[in-house]
Amino acid sequence: MEDGNVGDALLKKQYYYENCPGCKVDKAKELKTDVSFRNLLNIWMVVLCSALPISSLFPYLYFMIRDFNIAKREEDISAYAGYVGSAFMLGRSLTSIPWGMVADRYGRKPVAIIGIISVIIFNSLFGLSTSFWMAVTSRFFLGSLNGLLGPMKAYCSEIFREEKQALGLSTFSAAWGMGLIIGPALGGYLAQPAVKYPHIFPKDSFWDKFPYFLPSILISAFAVVVAIACIWLPVFSLWAVSPRRLGGLNFTTDNVGDVLAISGFALIVYQLSLYPSLERVFGPIRFARISWVLSIPLLQSYPFIAMLSGITLFLVINIASLLKNLLSVTVVTGLFLMQNRAVEQHQRGEANGIAMTGMSIFKAIGPAGGGAVLAWSQKRMHASFLPGTHMVFFILNVAGGLGVILMFTPFLTEKKKTPSEQLH
Repeated sequence: MEDGNVGDALLKKQYYYENCPGCKVDKAKELKTDVSFRNLLNIWMVVLCSALPISSLFPYLYFMIRDFNIAKREEDISAYAGYVGSAFMLGRSLTSIPWGMVADRYGRKPVAIIGIISVIIFNSLFGLSTSFWMAVTSRFFLGSLNGLLGPMKAYCSEIFREEKQALGLSTFSAAWGMGLIIGPALGGYLAQPAVKYPHIFPKDSFWDKFPYFLPSILISAFAVVVAIACIWLPVFSLWAVSPRRLGGLNFTTDNVGDVLAISGFALIVYQLSLYPSLERVFGPIRFARISWVLSIPLLQSYPFIAMLSGITLFLVINIASLLKNLLSVTVVTGLFLMQNRAVEQHQRGEANGIAMTGMSIFKAIGPAGGGAVLAWSQKRMHASFLPGTHMVFFILNVAGGLGVILMFTPFLTEKKKTPSEQLH
């Protein structure tokens, strides 16, 4: 048995070539059995930088479109908001594979730095938008040049031994989920500062002229910090701010921020303390299946939540938002794990690029389609079949149901370990 172990060690050693970045990573991973806090922090900061601008606009996007005066009727605002929300994902869907190939050839760091610089430039320009088309264009270029997520998912698998990969990818998902929660919270609290905080941001000042710049510039400032560190390295918000007569909650941007901030805190605790243990017990596929099935009735309950009010509404919407985000991040993290384990290291950047392209295409369709469906549903509040926003969440669940089906054989199967992998 000892001879076999020596033979395996010699066999592995012959793959460590000089001046090969991937070989250096594998060698360091083989020799180091603990988890590096610095690596986790790098993942956290870069992914958070990418996630913040994706969702920070949604609490105020409805009001931004209204201020552009492009919608002829109030019911049309959601449709235009969906187009702006889709622009980022459309851009990302067109460039995810090329960015993955660049990351495989030239390394993860250059792609990360370029993506962060794009956040600094185009997220700031979006905050200064004075027209619908300026907003769409800046979001499109932000998505096109932001190739962070695919390479970073590959990086999570490459820097940790296999038994620690769940922690690496749960850190990725925690940072991603946190960004998708903190982003809207920042947008909700900091948009229109001259209206909310007139003693700090006086009327007719720069901040009054550009009421949506403050959350954008703060995210861009964080991106500057992450860029320096790297040298060493929807449909909820739109529905929540819609008027009650149109099936929404009539929330303010502050209300949305409160709900999402609470969910974000719970998400961090879950991802860093509970998810790795639960993933080991259930396995990534089974855990993702259970979570996806549970998310369907939860999502369909949202229109009924709009019938509540006062403290009951606050408690129920927070619980629903918390559960929805925990279930969603469980599914996504499980898929990330399976995807990275299915390919070799030198293919991970490209494989994740392909995955991000598919995700981005549907996320580009999602906000535009969701905004259009929401606008349409608000015109049929008294229909006999799935009136108002019931139709929106039903359509989302149809898509979710298809996702559940694709999680089962023959569409999805776990990769079986080879005898040598089982020994290690």
